[in-house]
Amino acid sequence: MTDAPNPTAIDNYVLSESVGYLVSRVRSTLWNMVTQHTTSELGITSTQASIVFMLAVGKCLTAADIAREYGIDASAVTRLIDRLEKRGLLSRVRSEEDRRVVRLALTADGRAMAEKVPAIFTRVLDALLAGFTPEEVGFLKSMLRRILANTCDPAACPVGSSDKPGNPLR
Repeated sequence: MTDAPNPTAIDNYVLSESVGYLVSRVRSTLWNMVTQHTTSELGITSTQASIVFMLAVGKCLTAADIAREYGIDASAVTRLIDRLEKRGLLSRVRSEEDRRVVRLALTADGRAMAEKVPAIFTRVLDALLAGFTPEEVGFLKSMLRRILANTCDPAACPVGSSDKPGNPLR
């Protein structure tokens, strides 16, 4: 009896067929396209635009929320917030209930910018999903939700079972 080939051995592993590689490439392409639009249209990076949008829809209210959502360290978040505050798009507001908590609040300019973000996300996704049927897009979203659901405790998992209008990546 011969052993079956090990699909994860380096000789048998086809990078271009790896789900992880494909997901990573799609994410990178998506983010690069969004960055091109947000930079030229809004004068901010895709990450900054996404943070402004997340604040606008109430998804992230503190620097810690942003760090968790984006998987980046607190010092990087502080630098991002500093840049957005310097641009006049948000302000830091100390909680009156707990003085240790600093909430982030969009300014009028920040809210106006957040209003422009969904159109950019939609245009980019429309380009990337050209030729997909609505059913295929729904199936893709369902599969992505299932992957995300496998990564966390269902009670704490931020991914819902339905599309919420606040989802920046449609």
